[in-house]
Amino acid sequence: MYKACIFDLDGTIADTLESIAHVSNQVLEHFHMKPQPVEKFKYFAGDGADALMERCFAAAHGKAENLKEAQQMYRDVFRKDPLYHVKPFEGMTETLKELKRRGVKLAVCSNKPHEAAVGCVEGLFGTELFDVILGQKPEIPRKPAPDAPLLIAGRFGVKPEECIYAGDTNTDMQTGKAAGMYTVGVLWGFRTREELEKNHADTIIESPGDFLALQEGERR
Repeated sequence: MYKACIFDLDGTIADTLESIAHVSNQVLEHFHMKPQPVEKFKYFAGDGADALMERCFAAAHGKAENLKEAQQMYRDVFRKDPLYHVKPFEGMTETLKELKRRGVKLAVCSNKPHEAAVGCVEGLFGTELFDVILGQKPEIPRKPAPDAPLLIAGRFGVKPEECIYAGDTNTDMQTGKAAGMYTVGVLWGFRTREELEKNHADTIIESPGDFLALQEGERR
């Protein structure tokens, strides 16, 4: 039985694709670049705000000298409205509440800037559901480095092998593996089964309710 569940944010507990695209395209338009299609952001996102804007600039043929300013602008705009068209995935809130009822420690570990991550999670789920929300901070190496999930496990007083780490991208699978946690790939997010399998997910699930059996130790 797992004592803690650590979740990625974007594409795992919440559908944030339109939000990410909306903010990014505002930044691109500010620098007189062509907005990018929403679907492209499934692959632009996942490795933090700076990498996101680097990929946007590459796709839109942006000028390198504007990149640093654009990265800061992305953070500033996101901080003002982290919930634009954001919603929990169907069944996620109910699953999280049941895990909480069972006494499971719950955390979010995201490469989204910390303030935006906190604003997004608390805006969707309130302040009582998650025990820890940890977004990207300068002093903590971003995923796929295992530092953040291991820090969370330490706060919970649990061993890495007592934790589920769940996400929707190659970065998440690499993070969970590096942390020594049971790594769950989710199919309702931004990426494909093939990517999750290639990056050695311990199991892959199709709906949020599947977490309940996994937490009880029913491995696939």
